Amino acid sequence: MDLRKLKTLIDLVAESDIAELEVTEGESKVRIVKSSAIPQNQMVMLPHQGVQQYSAPAAAPAAAPAPAAAPAVAAEPTGHVVKSPMVGTFYRSSAPGAAAFVEVGQSIKEGDTLCIIEAMKLLNEIDADVSGTVTKILVENGQPVEFGQPLFVIG
Repeated sequence: MDLRKLKTLIDLVAESDIAELEVTEGESKVRIVKSSAIPQNQMVMLPHQGVQQYSAPAAAPAAAPAPAAAPAVAAEPTGHVVKSPMVGTFYRSSAPGAAAFVEVGQSIKEGDTLCIIEAMKLLNEIDADVSGTVTKILVENGQPVEFGQPLFVIG
């Protein structure tokens, strides 16, 4: 892709309301993400991924983070936690409108399919690695998930 086209695309993204643009031309692929989409000094809230804290660079009292961390530790699930083996999109069923693979309170055996994670247009079935009862489903259908993010708790 030629530099003038690239510069034009960057200007287009900068001047518009879109946050990112991906263009494929032949074997070339360009992805432009607007970095100013999040104003500085703004707090960013991400899905729960263990105990991580994101805060704005503004000055805050030293005692404020401690109470915020206490509920996250108390909310730690008990039982076997099934974690995401990859980054992708979480789906509870094989197709829209189909019945979910598992529900809270359902007994499962090792090897049963729990969910599907779509990654790079591939659907990956995530199987139970232990037998037991599903006590919690920690992710909503269609939500993006990260590597190592807790998905289910099996008791």
